[in-house]
Order: sequence, then structure tokens, then C-alpha cells
Amino acid sequence: MVDQKTHEQAELADGNTVCAGCGAVAAGTLPTWTCSVENGERRYFCDNCARENIRAIEGRLDSSWW
Repeated sequence: MVDQKTHEQAELADGNTVCAGCGAVAAGTLPTWTCSVENGERRYFCDNCARENIRAIEGRLDSSWW
């Protein structure tokens, strides 16, 4: 989706991880979240965002395309 946040920080100062798709915050990095490296920057995606965009992720499309 074009209106999704795509340039969020991967980790907050308190160590929590932010989903680059929807902005959900998780304590630490959850093992079920997906990590993608785009333009040399790590981006994490929560379970829901990863499921909604799995084909684009597997096709190695940057999140700005979905």
C-alpha cells in the first residue's frame, strides 16, 4: 500500500522495535517478525504486514513498492 509508513526507525531508543509498515511497537525484536534490508537500512515488519505482503517480500521488492 502506498500510504504505509516505510521510513520508520527499526529500533527506538528504549530497544523496542517498530514495524515499518503499520508502526506497531514490540518489546525487542520478535522472532516472528520479518526483517528486510532496504538501501542498507534494516526494516522490521510485524506478522500482519508480512502476511499481507509476503509475495512482494519474497520477490525482494522494496517496501516503497507495496
